[in-house]
Amino acid sequence: MNHSTLDLFTELAALPSPPGQERAVADAVAAYLRDLALDVEEDDAGPAVGSSIGNLLCRVDPHGSNGGGVPLFLCAHLDTVPPEGPIEPVVEDEVVRNAAGTILGADNKSAVAVMLEAVRRVVAEGRPHAGIELLFTPKEEVGLLGAGAFDHTRLRASVGYVFDQAAPIGEVVLGAPTATALLARFHGRAAHAGMYPEEGRSAIAAAARAIADLRLGRLDEETTANVGRIEGGTARNIVPERCMVSAEARSHDDRKLADVVQEMLDAFAFAASVEECEVETEVETSYRGYRFRRDDQAVSLAASALARAGYEPSFALSGGGADANVFNERGLACVNLANGMAQIHTPDEHIAVADLERMVEVTLALVDIARQGRA
Repeated sequence: MNHSTLDLFTELAALPSPPGQERAVADAVAAYLRDLALDVEEDDAGPAVGSSIGNLLCRVDPHGSNGGGVPLFLCAHLDTVPPEGPIEPVVEDEVVRNAAGTILGADNKSAVAVMLEAVRRVVAEGRPHAGIELLFTPKEEVGLLGAGAFDHTRLRASVGYVFDQAAPIGEVVLGAPTATALLARFHGRAAHAGMYPEEGRSAIAAAARAIADLRLGRLDEETTANVGRIEGGTARNIVPERCMVSAEARSHDDRKLADVVQEMLDAFAFAASVEECEVETEVETSYRGYRFRRDDQAVSLAASALARAGYEPSFALSGGGADANVFNERGLACVNLANGMAQIHTPDEHIAVADLERMVEVTLALVDIARQGRA
């Protein structure tokens, strides 16, 4: 086995890159590509999304395809969820883990390493292809912000792939949900909790009543809802005059999503009225969902590439978002492929060494089949 994929991944994983602080890993990626004599462009999205970097775009011009085939773009994000300690990648029993008790960063640096290594082999071997573009984004983990700020018209390819599904290699994501963010600010009245509690109106009590009335978790096979953050009050002995609740709902069915969001808003309003408080609410679409058919070109190309690499393709719906959501909303066909990472966003996050190399082979198979222009 060629160990450069593993070496590259562990080098990148060891560079902390929480959302907005991706500069070190971006510089490493750009240097790697420039060592291959490839140009790397960085856009001006950084200030707009609150990151130290913009999106990185690298083009590999078509070679040996006689103008035919399907050009591809490959996208991976450079940020990780914030690590809670150092990142010290180690290999134990042919599995890469973090020895330091926080995330590993396989989400999504395993994809970054795979895409870089695949392109290195394409260039080194003079491998024929119909055109490859690499796009590396910041701040995916906090709302797909880098991809959202990227000018997609700069891409020459209209078919693309992300490797951002924590599942065994072979799984093809046919759809992802639309996600809606809700923010409720409860306003009550402060009072001394021991001397004049009857004069107060507890914003926390209103928020708690609302949350108790919400349907949370998995509502059905297509729909979920969650309260992720509560913040309020000023001191233990003061009736709290404010409380903020941050929530979300997701669904593959827009009608169901609208119903759940309205249900949550109604619960906020009712609870505020019962507790004699006021509530302000904000609702924002975090990202739009999408759905592919198995016979769509981008899916067929992926299934054929997986089969060529020795995998039986399987098809699934995802409960999470990825940069693919952004590109699909903008009219490009972007498919999310599982890449073997596991237990992402936790201290137990890991990926098999073999899966890193296998995904390189899947990527090269994808490049070969796209050059032929058919699945």
